Amino acid sequence: MRFFAASCIAAALALPLAASAQPPAGHGGGMTPFTMGTNDTATIPAPPKEPTEPHAGKVLQVINSGGYSYVHLKKKTGEKIWLAVTAAEIPVGSQQTFNPGMVMHNFESKTLKRTFDKIVFTELAKPAKETKGKTEVSGKSPGSKGTVSPDTKVSVKKATGKNAYTIAELYKNKAKLNKKKVVVRGKVVKVSSNIMNRNWVHLRDGSGSHATGDFNLVVTSKSVPAEGEVVLVNGTLYKGKDFGGGYKYDVIVEDAEFSVE
Repeated sequence: MRFFAASCIAAALALPLAASAQPPAGHGGGMTPFTMGTNDTATIPAPPKEPTEPHAGKVLQVINSGGYSYVHLKKKTGEKIWLAVTAAEIPVGSQQTFNPGMVMHNFESKTLKRTFDKIVFTELAKPAKETKGKTEVSGKSPGSKGTVSPDTKVSVKKATGKNAYTIAELYKNKAKLNKKKVVVRGKVVKVSSNIMNRNWVHLRDGSGSHATGDFNLVVTSKSVPAEGEVVLVNGTLYKGKDFGGGYKYDVIVEDAEFSVE
């Protein structure tokens, strides 16, 4: 049954396929081409081997695309693998267990513009909250300063490399960084999911102050990190962004991707 469910997930990526479509013949070497529709293609061993053990570990990264969540998992053995499941809210940094699933090799996702040497199509051992749907907005947003107590003690090492800043530096340089890619490391102090079709994440790194209002950074994303986790954020900075309904921010980072190190 687990193999059947995983096969359904993988097959779903192929839709829509012509009803009369037949696999091409004449491919040797024990490999069978597997067509994933117009966007995604893969080559899998023939016959495919079903893993027998569940995949358990820490979620390092989640990429949501085309109705699926691509999960980078660090297993308890230290091995890092990619898994694909039906789109779900899977917090980056959380501990998760996935069913054995079906292994696919050389899976090409044109929507993500990348090829996975190896990926497991599977499902969560315990159902996660689906990302579909929308939570209605009620009340007013406090904007950039957030609602978490300013007395919360946080000390996070600054990210390194190109476009890396502290939270206070993002505020200080917001004019020149407007609409540019930035990298920042911070601790997740609050998460609000599915508001205006976004997840809203509050980060702090210990820089800035409540008095100057540059100590808290709001980030929007399709994925969601675990509260209390220190994450690396890659996204686009906007200054003076007003979403209406009280959601106005001096500085905000949008379309962010989270990862843990």
